[in-house]
Amino acid sequence: MTDTRRGRQSGWNDQPPPTRAWKGRAGRSREALAAEQDRAAGGRQGRYVRLDDDRYALASVELKVLPHTRRIRAYLRWSDKGRSPAKYLGQVDNDTRAANLAAGWEAARSRGLVGSRPVPQGSWASSDAVRTSMRGNRGKDTKPELRLRSLIHREGLRYRVSTRPLPDLRRTADLVFTKAHVAVFVDGCFWHGCPEHHRPATQNLEFWRDKIEVNRSRDEETNRRLSEAGWIVIRIWEHEDPVDAARRVIAAVRGQ
Repeated sequence: MTDTRRGRQSGWNDQPPPTRAWKGRAGRSREALAAEQDRAAGGRQGRYVRLDDDRYALASVELKVLPHTRRIRAYLRWSDKGRSPAKYLGQVDNDTRAANLAAGWEAARSRGLVGSRPVPQGSWASSDAVRTSMRGNRGKDTKPELRLRSLIHREGLRYRVSTRPLPDLRRTADLVFTKAHVAVFVDGCFWHGCPEHHRPATQNLEFWRDKIEVNRSRDEETNRRLSEAGWIVIRIWEHEDPVDAARRVIAAVRGQ
């Protein structure tokens, strides 16, 4: 750590360290702040603090400048039942905030304060990193959906988002045109088994193969049930050109 490396900071005795070395830009979103911590820690899976009763909390490194010392100090902080405990990690003396955050995480790891969160017993994921990634996949408002909705809205068409075309059928479409009876599904290539881009998982192969097959069967049943009820079903792969996809939807809604 940097308690022994005081050469660079000796020049800060008469003035505070440069702002870029410790302070982040104001007004950033929670997502941006979390991404910054993930980069500094080398990935989110290494940011966990073990609490009592085998509980884990996601930690962050905080940088502070104490006026009387004019030194940058790094702290490890997390949340636990409404409290915000913190551990002092040491002084850091790099020229950028990113480097000082990384130094803070390095100190936390070397002291055994942080690490990966174990996969819960019985979990379908092969590792905590896989579990975090899969849970982070959006179920709605994905980039392909937002782009498609923008193009269709621009044409003056209005629709309902993430709703059931048939109230008594537990199937949610991404866009629903109630008057035209058109239901649009934007399908992810992995989860729905795209014939062009789906690649089998390298771990837990049997589990994922069965899961994808269940999704495919469910999609086919959804198409059949909605068609029998008089609905037009349009399925769009996430890799499709959004302009072409929007044209298909618009033509169906307008009966062209």
